[in-house]
Formats: sequence, C-alpha cells, structure tokens
Amino acid sequence: MNHITPPESLIPENAPFSPEQRAWLNGFFAGFAAPDDALVTPLSPQANAAVLESATNDDGEAPWHDQTLAIDDRMKLAESRPLRRRMMAAMAQQDCGQCGYDCESYADALAARKESRLNLCAPGGKDTARMLKALAAELDEPPATSKPRVKEPAATPSSPGRSRDNPAPVLFLSRRRLNKEGSAKETWHVEFDLSESGLDYKAGDSFGVFAKNDLGLVDQIIAMLGASHLTPVRGKTLREVLRCDVSLSPAPDALFELVSFMTGGAQREKARLLAQGQDPDGDGATLDALAVLQKFPNARPHPEAFVEALEPLQPRLYSISSSPKTAQGRLSLTVDAVRYVVGKRKRLGVASTFLAERIAPGEKLKSYVQPAHGFSLPDDPTTPIIMVGPGTGVAPFRAFLQERAATAATGKNWLFFGHQRAACDFFYADEFEAMKAAGLLTRLSLAWSRDGEEKFYVQDRMRQAGRELWAWLAEGAHFYVCGDAQRMARDVERALVDIVAECGARSVEEAIAFVAALKKSGRYQQDVY
Repeated sequence: MNHITPPESLIPENAPFSPEQRAWLNGFFAGFAAPDDALVTPLSPQANAAVLESATNDDGEAPWHDQTLAIDDRMKLAESRPLRRRMMAAMAQQDCGQCGYDCESYADALAARKESRLNLCAPGGKDTARMLKALAAELDEPPATSKPRVKEPAATPSSPGRSRDNPAPVLFLSRRRLNKEGSAKETWHVEFDLSESGLDYKAGDSFGVFAKNDLGLVDQIIAMLGASHLTPVRGKTLREVLRCDVSLSPAPDALFELVSFMTGGAQREKARLLAQGQDPDGDGATLDALAVLQKFPNARPHPEAFVEALEPLQPRLYSISSSPKTAQGRLSLTVDAVRYVVGKRKRLGVASTFLAERIAPGEKLKSYVQPAHGFSLPDDPTTPIIMVGPGTGVAPFRAFLQERAATAATGKNWLFFGHQRAACDFFYADEFEAMKAAGLLTRLSLAWSRDGEEKFYVQDRMRQAGRELWAWLAEGAHFYVCGDAQRMARDVERALVDIVAECGARSVEEAIAFVAALKKSGRYQQDVY
C-alpha cells in the first residue's frame, strides 16, 4: 500500500481563513486529492458538512470555556456553534490534560474522527460522556459504498512518563499527615523519588497517578457475582482486573443496560431509565458497581460481561506542591483523603486513599507528568503575584514560592490561604511563616471558616484587603486561583469584581470586563477542579 504525503497547503495563504480553519480545510480537501489506495478515513456527507461548518462559521471565541459553568449553561452558550465547538463545550473546561488533550483539541480530535473514545473527560464524568455520545451521533457512519477504514500508522510514542498513554514507574517514598489532632479533615503530604524514572517537571505542572481499587470493595463485588477470585478475564484473574484495570465508581450507563437485560418488570424499567441518565429512585448519583448489584439482586452478570460493561480505571491528576529547583529528584503532592458514607456503606476515593494508606513506601506506581496549560509563573521575575489557594489548593503555590526563592525572583508574593481551623488545618505553617520572616512571602492572609461564630472564607479576606489588592493589580500583578471550581473559584472571582468596581472606581460592567481582560492576557490563571 502506498503512503502519501499530502500537499503542504491546498488553501491559498491569502484566503480569508485563520490558520486553524485553513488546517481543517486542507485536511478536508486532501481526501479528494488522495489516490484510491491512500490511508484515508472516509467521512459521511454529514461529517464533511460539520467539518466545513467548523472552518467557515466559527468566530474562534469560546465563552463556555469557564470551569465554573455547569454543563447546561455551557451547552446553551454553544448551541448555535459548529459541532466541534459544541463538543468542546461538553468538556469540563479544566484543560487538565487528563484525557491526553486539552478541551479544544480533544473536541477537534473527536469531530475529525481521530479519536473515538468519548469517556476520557474524567472531570466531566457521565454528564460529559452522555453529551458527547449525543453529539457524536451527528457524525454518522460512512456510507456502505465507502471503502473500509484503514488503520493509520501508529504515532511515535512519547517518552515514558510524559503522557497518560505511556506512564513510567515512580518510587513512592513517604506520607505524613498535615492536619493536627482535632481536624475534621485528613490531608497528606506525599513524596515520590523520580531519580530512576527519568522524569522532570516544572512548578505549576500536575502529576498523574494510576491508583488501584480497594481490595475490600473488589472482594465484595466478586462475592456478589458469585464468582471465584481466579476466574480468568482478559488474560488475568477477575480479582486483578477489578483491582487494577476498571473503574468501580460511578456505575456507567453500560452496566445499567446490561442489568436491564437480566431483570424484568419494574426493575428492568428502572435499569433502562438509569442507562438513559434518568434517576427514578433519586439515588443515581450514589450508585457504584457494588451498589448496582445490590439494587438489582436478581441480576448476576457473567464476570466477563460485567467487566466489559465497566469503564477503564482512569488516572487521577494532582497539582504538584514542590519545585524541582529545591526538591531535586523528588516530587510532592498535597492530597485530601476522600472518605464518606452512603447508607451504611463506607466509600473511599480511589486515588486519595490509595496514596493515604494502601501503597507502601518503596513500592512503585505508574505515573506521568502533565505539563500545565496556562498555569505558570510570570516570565518576568519582578512581577508581583497574588495566589488564592484554600485547602489543598495551596499545593501549586507552595511550588511557586519555592521556585521564586530558588531563582531569587524579586517580585512581591501574596498568599491567601484558608481552611476550617487555625489550630489544626494550617498546612505548611512553619514553611510559610519562615518565608514571611525571610521576606519572600510579602503578605500572608489567612481565613478560618470554623473558628468564629460566622463562616469566614478567602474571598472575605480578599474584600477586607481590597484596596491593597487593587494596588497590586494596578502594578501589574498576576492573579492565581487553585481549588474548588463550582463554589470557591466563583466566589473568588465575584470578590475580585467587587474589589475592582469599588477600589478601581468602575461600574460593575467595567469591572467584569477588567477581570475578563486579565484572563485573556494570562494575568488571571486558574487551576480548579
């Protein structure tokens, strides 16, 4: 079979298209120019129309690219846009890289049929996967008369540890509890040794961890299936597959579909509704693989069918809380161990409790470094920075401060940190106090939500210091936020708008536009989840 190299450009450079649009059109018309035996993936007329629409009817703006917006709001903003843009709006908008792309490039790959997996957006979960499934239906199958799709040559693999698809083994060193006695939380400082992995990273990057499911949960599922731990599945034992390869929470739509074929009457109807994203009993959000078997006791799938109905176990990303300049050959994370109760059953966060208790020092785990997308220190070391990171959101800012110290950056540094109680939840207190005493940390503003009669948060502390915060922004400071997207990040942005309006003598509309301009210029950066 002949391999062809398409022309460098089929669209004239002076044509009224952006570089991105020109690339789409080049790819589209290259299909017509290719000989019959070229490696071409045919698209249906509807798919081709979607590609043309994307290239000729898109202004390039993405107002839905906001991590704080709910999926319904994002889809409404994109409803009149081309298919690839609506696919982008379905993503969680975190540009976390956990899928191996950023949100826009993942959508582009799906629309161009260079990527077929619809369930890679871990932060978006089932809502994103369902929306992408519906949107992908607009790219129908190629006509029956089309030539069969030929697999393209495999791309050159990345170096080990540089992507989720090619992780590297990394040595787990240690963990230590950050909360003191009396805390309602369980947060851990976790360290890894990179010396044998060949990995490096930058302040602001994230670390992808391939965790393993809790064996107690795995064994309960095997018992409910009435199977043996040693039942062969995918060339491994059932126990090994359930522990290492598949996600046990949340329950995917495919599992409800499988159960619906094995039950009858009202139970079948409930399973069908759950598979369609409905919630007949109001418990859909709490159902994991074990809970499904408990909810539908008459359904006992064959182990192989059960495994095939589950999603792959995805890596988890954590903000790196160290700088490679001060922790050479090492990398640290700041991890909240997630534990909660549904009914009478204890539930565990897969990766967080794996790091907090299940992996032992000296063991290796599959990991990779995810480079930051628009979350990094200013190029100019004299630029002031304002960092807002309550709870584990402080992680990248610990790395930023270590980096600024190691590079002798002269820019001012202001950290807003908050948690529940000062006595037991002040992470890295000694380090930050030492940085403040040394003059590295110009300002340290703290907020404790459970120490007073009324709850007090970082956004409240921002408002108290509004005039000075505005003065820093007027000097050209960069503003950073890390932590919860749905509540904290929204509240912080509202507080900043209020500060700009009040202290900058602007209308609310002008203040909103000012903050939007900060984001567009890269002076307002977020690492939220």
